[in-house]
Amino acid sequence: MRDYKQFLVWQKGHELTLAIYKNTEGFPKQEQYGLTSQIRRAAYSIPANIAEGAGRISETEFARFLEIALGSANEVSYFFLLAHDLNYFQTSIYHQLSTNIDEIQRMLRAFITKLKAKS
Repeated sequence: MRDYKQFLVWQKGHELTLAIYKNTEGFPKQEQYGLTSQIRRAAYSIPANIAEGAGRISETEFARFLEIALGSANEVSYFFLLAHDLNYFQTSIYHQLSTNIDEIQRMLRAFITKLKAKS
């Protein structure tokens, strides 16, 4: 069994999730069950799917969960843009979070490619 906490991409996903929780606290109240909830769910889905996939036996199954994590990362990327365009994020926060999610997306793609080459 793999220890998901050892994977740098999981660590970065977890850190990003914490940052998103912090940076969405100030979103308008009317977004509590809308954008705030959606962006948080998509964010924690990234490290959660990495963790779940790490517990799978085959490389193919693990890669499938990483693909789900990548889909969630794509959602998060869009939600960052939406929050910025709605003026919920300052530009500096938007750029920092976008840089982080871009890095996670690249790492996930590389990891998926590596696992699929093994199987």
